[in-house]
Amino acid sequence: MRPRHWVRVVVCVVVSTVVAACGAGGAANRTADGRTELTVATFNEFGYEELFREYEAAHPDVKITPRKTGQGAPHHQNLFTKLGAGSGLADVEAVEEGYLSQVMARSDQFHDLLEIGPEAVTPDRWLRWKVEAATTRNGRLIGYGTDIGPLALCYRKDLFAEAGLPSEPDDVRQLFATWDSYFAAGDRFVAAVSGVAWFDSAAQIFNAMHNQHDVGYFDTSDTLVVESNPDIRNDWNAVTNAVARGQSAKLTAFSNEWNTGFKLGRFATTTCPSWMLGVIETQAGPENAGKWAVTDAFPDGGGNWGGSYLTVPKQSRNAGKAAELAAWLTAPEQQIKAFQARGTFPSQIDALENRALLEQVNPYFDNVKAGALFAAQVQKVKAAQHKGPADGQIQEDAFGPALRSVEQGKNANDAWGTAVKEAKKIAG
Repeated sequence: MRPRHWVRVVVCVVVSTVVAACGAGGAANRTADGRTELTVATFNEFGYEELFREYEAAHPDVKITPRKTGQGAPHHQNLFTKLGAGSGLADVEAVEEGYLSQVMARSDQFHDLLEIGPEAVTPDRWLRWKVEAATTRNGRLIGYGTDIGPLALCYRKDLFAEAGLPSEPDDVRQLFATWDSYFAAGDRFVAAVSGVAWFDSAAQIFNAMHNQHDVGYFDTSDTLVVESNPDIRNDWNAVTNAVARGQSAKLTAFSNEWNTGFKLGRFATTTCPSWMLGVIETQAGPENAGKWAVTDAFPDGGGNWGGSYLTVPKQSRNAGKAAELAAWLTAPEQQIKAFQARGTFPSQIDALENRALLEQVNPYFDNVKAGALFAAQVQKVKAAQHKGPADGQIQEDAFGPALRSVEQGKNANDAWGTAVKEAKKIAG
């Protein structure tokens, strides 16, 4: 049961449709026709376009104005800049997991959704680890969970067959049982097929490996442990050794060259968080339909890569209604629709058990039941890795460039030293 003071807050949210939102510091934004304007800032693809129209139809007093950024880094740079400035943020701001720790460090600038959100929206709707990551030490919930990124592996069936490797999803599990078996299969592949790499990018493989560990770049006290965490160095050695043996296509993820690599078949495998299926279909194109497959095996168990939250900054002048919209967008029914629209995989428990999700078939990947496959992968994730300050920036600006330098010929030990040095600089 909720404490008594939450009842007072719910009343305050109702009143906020007429006067200024509770604690928002000003009158609600209004459109020329008198509707409450709610701005929503997202990045990449959340699958919300149709949902916005649906919400407006059910709430004729609300006008939603999207602020959509193509990539995550510029979106978050804008978020932190406007947090520092004290104005300019949207009513609802999306935050990706790699940047969540920086938001949690400034949690006093965001509303506690347990206080201003709809009373029926309780934390037990979400996977436990999804909620824990957005909950402060004193119990304030800063964000409603949107999607998650349970991990699987995608691969080219035709290229596997050409290399003499098993090519059906049930048969390739043995190749993907561990990272040792994965890289061993890579050696067999590059020896058998000329001109095609085993994987697309060293940074992609490293990031997936890194996300599997209990402790990443930071420990739970937010101390940088890059040098003292043996798992990070072991991952580095495994990936850079595979690069030295010719397994990498040496492509930068999401670059034009990487996109073209899907279309031209320049690599045989790629790490596949659930959202990657849509990326592959878009970039590989209709001419490669049926060549790509996805399997429910992932080296050394499961993992999660990606996922975001919807937050309500205290800068919002429409905090009550913003929280209502964020709660609706992240409800099970809407998470299913977002998944069907853009492949963003649900984090709400009811959505993960929904028949519409479990029966969803992906024709591009040989009619695999992708919803059921990734729902099973979710069960292998027991906890979310703690993301310390600037975790996402360390991955993007320290380890990503260092791994790319190895792919371009730099000594792996020297590149490791550069990565550690840059991580320390970023962490301060």
